[in-house]
Amino acid sequence: MSEAGVSDPTHVAHRDNHTHRDVNGGWLRPAVFGAMDGLVSNLGLMTGVAGSSAAPQTIVISGLAGLAAGAFSMAAGEYTSVASQRELVQAELEVERRELRRSPDEEIKELAALYEARGVDADLALQVAQQLHRDPEQALEIHAREELGVDPADLPSPTVAAVSSFFSFSLGAVLPVLPYLFGTTALWPAVVLALLGLFACGAVVARVTARPWWFSGLRQLGLGAAAAGVTYGLGALFGVAVG
Repeated sequence: MSEAGVSDPTHVAHRDNHTHRDVNGGWLRPAVFGAMDGLVSNLGLMTGVAGSSAAPQTIVISGLAGLAAGAFSMAAGEYTSVASQRELVQAELEVERRELRRSPDEEIKELAALYEARGVDADLALQVAQQLHRDPEQALEIHAREELGVDPADLPSPTVAAVSSFFSFSLGAVLPVLPYLFGTTALWPAVVLALLGLFACGAVVARVTARPWWFSGLRQLGLGAAAAGVTYGLGALFGVAVG
């Protein structure tokens, strides 16, 4: 409040200013998905092998093999998926770039119509569209956002997605293996550690979402426990059948 009793506009502007987290980057989804997948898939693999009454050495070898195969598979899949999506977007951007060169007036009218549909007066919408089209690259960026829903300057990186997926999957998949590497011969420590890891992952994910940490943690723990129970039962069934 100023001396005259009037609010300081600079103070209000500073108070009301806020920022958003980056929701378009290429690292969060593959990292989260990779860690969850590494935990659930390797836990399921190891409990399935353990259910068949396999020796501890066989269980740990299966876990390490599942870690390596899964990490490389996830990385390759993420790289291909993100690269393909990026190439598709770039192809559509090139189509839009050609249209801006060939039919600038039509593109101006198209952009003005989009603004008008959002409640801007027709004259003002046309004036804004014309002003934005003075810079071809800015016009391309605006059309890409309005028509394709993408930011040409902020496309996900295939390399970032692949590396994030590889290391996060490895981190998740190694948890159920650790007790065996430290000398245990029982399955339950691996299961407990993996389920705790799933709960922790779910709780961490909740910090970048609107879900309560305990809800997200318990959800991931429940899914992992269900997967482990089913695969253990199948392993026991197959072990009896094969044996």
